[in-house]
Amino acid sequence: MAKKILVLISGSGTNLQAIIDAVENKTIADGYVSQVISSSPKAYGLTRAESSRIPTYVHDLQNQYFKGIPKENKRERKQAREKFNQDLAAYILRPENKPDLIVCAGWMLILSPTFLAPLESIPIINLHPALPGAFAGINAIERAWKAGQDGEITTAGVMIHKVIAEVDEGEPLVVKEIDIKKGESLEDYEERVHKVEHVAIVEGVIKALKELC
Repeated sequence: MAKKILVLISGSGTNLQAIIDAVENKTIADGYVSQVISSSPKAYGLTRAESSRIPTYVHDLQNQYFKGIPKENKRERKQAREKFNQDLAAYILRPENKPDLIVCAGWMLILSPTFLAPLESIPIINLHPALPGAFAGINAIERAWKAGQDGEITTAGVMIHKVIAEVDEGEPLVVKEIDIKKGESLEDYEERVHKVEHVAIVEGVIKALKELC
């Protein structure tokens, strides 16, 4: 029986589209996208999912959980973020939603232990545009590009890794190296990275699904 893949997104959804296309052309032969969850109601990835008749759900930290809480009130915002993670886990664990695999494909929020602990029986993988041990966290593409232009590195890359509490530190499933080109613009480097991401995310999903067997 085909496995249910739940995809988490925050933006345009190009990597989601790569997964959808791979399911349609049978590159991903033993799974299908059962639902797409976005952290933003404006994410174009929602349109991509709806165009493929994939159910969608918006779980909005900014407009739902942070609403009315000033930025300087760090204690309440921390509590709201934990509630966000707790509620997201509870939603995913509903019998009608529960997937076999969760894929973070451009999900821009940190998944805390409050989210991860209830879902420990479900494998979660993430796409990160850097090599293992390098440029964890946000703005990895920009940071890698700058390091390359400053002569600090000659190779960057993309990885698909298992999600653990430590950000971008889980076991790599797929690693793709990308040569740094001196003098290349950030925009051109970013375009090259995205092309590699679309290949890596499909390979990562295939590998994660095989581990379920």
